[in-house]
Amino acid sequence: MRRFGVVTSTGTVDEVGARPLTAAPGTVRDLRGSLSRGPRRLNFPAGDIVVVSGLPGGGKSTLIKRAAPGGGIDSQDVRERWERRMPAALPYVVYRPLVRASHYWTLWRELRSGASLVVHDCGTQTWVRALLAASARRRGRRLHLLLLDATPEEALAGQAARGRGVSAYAFARHRAAVTSLLSAAESGHAPRGCASTTLLDRPAAANLTEITFTL
Repeated sequence: MRRFGVVTSTGTVDEVGARPLTAAPGTVRDLRGSLSRGPRRLNFPAGDIVVVSGLPGGGKSTLIKRAAPGGGIDSQDVRERWERRMPAALPYVVYRPLVRASHYWTLWRELRSGASLVVHDCGTQTWVRALLAASARRRGRRLHLLLLDATPEEALAGQAARGRGVSAYAFARHRAAVTSLLSAAESGHAPRGCASTTLLDRPAAANLTEITFTL
């Protein structure tokens, strides 16, 4: 069942007003639903790491570009930079290893800086979240998950709109991974390694304009 509010580890719900929301460890905040479009700002403790996950085409990159400080760390940005440098006829699969290496090098460099981060997460690579969680723990901080709950139809439409899709096999893998994350969150538990989870549907994500980090 979808609920609008903050679902804590004890199962209670606090109604969300217009104020910015601050993440508390161990909570699952469900901002989906039709009662409100959700808050315009989500706030996290300074030095923490936020991963944004969901289906391909579900709006992760759009949200990160709009709301994350400095545009966040998004593998899609890296891909687009490499695409501009490569011949148009060259298939992406040929230089995909270079894109991934460049993305993870940027991520590793930022993790070493100790800065607050917003990171794109494809959902299928659990080792990335494990790495982020371990990095946060080493510096005494936490990892938080923003999970975009878009329907498969919405995600496929998003892929069509940007003119870039994924294979049926890859999309099925993403659906399985996101379904697992949603299942854990809807049972009131943050996925392993995540101190908190925030669930967003498309309207709530569209209303979110700022992800902030404060002491």
